[in-house]
Amino acid sequence: MHRAPQQERSRAMRERLLEACVEVLVERGFAGTTTTLVSQHAGVSRGAQLHHFPSKNDLVIGAVEHVTEIRLAELRTAFASVPHGPGRTREILGVLADHVTSPLFVAALELWVAARTDPVLDAAVAPLERRIGRETHRLTAEGLQADESRPGARELVQATLDLLRGLGLANTLTDDRRRRARVLDRWAAVLDDTLPRLSPATAGASTTN
Repeated sequence: MHRAPQQERSRAMRERLLEACVEVLVERGFAGTTTTLVSQHAGVSRGAQLHHFPSKNDLVIGAVEHVTEIRLAELRTAFASVPHGPGRTREILGVLADHVTSPLFVAALELWVAARTDPVLDAAVAPLERRIGRETHRLTAEGLQADESRPGARELVQATLDLLRGLGLANTLTDDRRRRARVLDRWAAVLDDTLPRLSPATAGASTTN
């Protein structure tokens, strides 16, 4: 009778710890993230934190998975809300720009850097980043209605994602929004001029299948 409420409390506590870990990663970086700080941010006892995540790497790897799921869910929702018609390309780029300037992207960036010299962390981060990379590419191609069977289309989609990641990285150093807006305005025009598109009928079929 009491098992379900207990499981729900345990799940909620675990989620608080993961969200707190992301917050600490953004505020302190990977080197400054400790399990004690995370438990304090989460309002969870040290013992409860150790029950769910016995080590820092366990906690951070859990946060990596948590961040991945949130990033994908937010991207799907945002892409789905972009209307069709004039200006759609620029709107899609705006969605991606919001994604790479969010705290979640900053937390992921901290993990990428830390994973470079931590084999255990890298083993968890690398496959998750490959997954989110594939899904982000798919969502972007679908959002832009890019016909990737045509020469150059896939490369243009990938160049778009590479450009946005670079802009996201620049934003961690200084507020880059004005220059970023000008760059994205111009890149949207380039894509509208050069990107091979699916026909509306084909695009609709690919979305529903």
